[in-house]
Amino acid sequence: MTHDVIRCETARAFLGRAEAFLLADEACHNLLLGEPATLIARNVQGPRPYFAVVTNANGIVAAAMMIQPHRLILSRTDFPETLRLIAQDLRAAGMIPPSVLGPVPISARFAGAWENLSGQHYEPGLMQRIYRLTDVRPVSGVLGSLRQATQSDRQVLIPWMRAFAIEAFGKHAPPTDAAQIVDQRLRGTTEGLYVWDHDGPTALVGYAGPTPHGIRVGPVYTPPKHRRHGYGSASVAALSQLLLNRGYRFCYLYADLANPASNRIYQRIGYESVCEVVEYCFLPGPGVHHMDDP
Repeated sequence: MTHDVIRCETARAFLGRAEAFLLADEACHNLLLGEPATLIARNVQGPRPYFAVVTNANGIVAAAMMIQPHRLILSRTDFPETLRLIAQDLRAAGMIPPSVLGPVPISARFAGAWENLSGQHYEPGLMQRIYRLTDVRPVSGVLGSLRQATQSDRQVLIPWMRAFAIEAFGKHAPPTDAAQIVDQRLRGTTEGLYVWDHDGPTALVGYAGPTPHGIRVGPVYTPPKHRRHGYGSASVAALSQLLLNRGYRFCYLYADLANPASNRIYQRIGYESVCEVVEYCFLPGPGVHHMDDP
């Protein structure tokens, strides 16, 4: 069966074309739905993004997105051959993904296709499980309460955001500006930050990436000196309930599979497993060329 790659010039065009396909597995595709929605809400121009769908005679069968300088994100697909076509199209667009994130085993197949095409080797990064929640099991007995973060919390939140990125991603931490993220979340309309407050902030929890029926919870971070008091689990439960009360049908979050404790905590709150995703990080190498290289 013949497949064609169709690029979309804007986040709005991508959602207009791909949304129905992505909604067939909304939780697994939450980044592909939520990140374009966030771009539209921010209305800020950045480096040229990459949005594409792959079609055959039956319609859309795969979707891909890369918002520079971040990783390539892939949808589920029943047609593995589409991954080679996306790799070729991405290269033709003059774009080099720092990494690829997608459902198991989609991202591994793309990484192999990109290596064959570009000569770049790759290594596995973070392996995560996506969870979805529709009903919260409240956490009781934790001192303090959830409140929305304010500008007065900024100087606390910025180092916490940096520490979260290092702890969660290690050497594969994405290229992010903690101060910029905090500022965006503090003033955002589709994203936000909350703190668990017990005689001052003790934990951080945020939300972003709205999809038509849900929203993603994260980051979740408790500084080492405040751990083992239940602040993190209480903040996730409270924020999840707040978001459901706002009209979302469900919340999503990502949990590191190498951290069984956090996975158990989220499940106790009411989060249920949806799918597993893994990131593969591309290593610099002599086989990397832009499309205008000889």
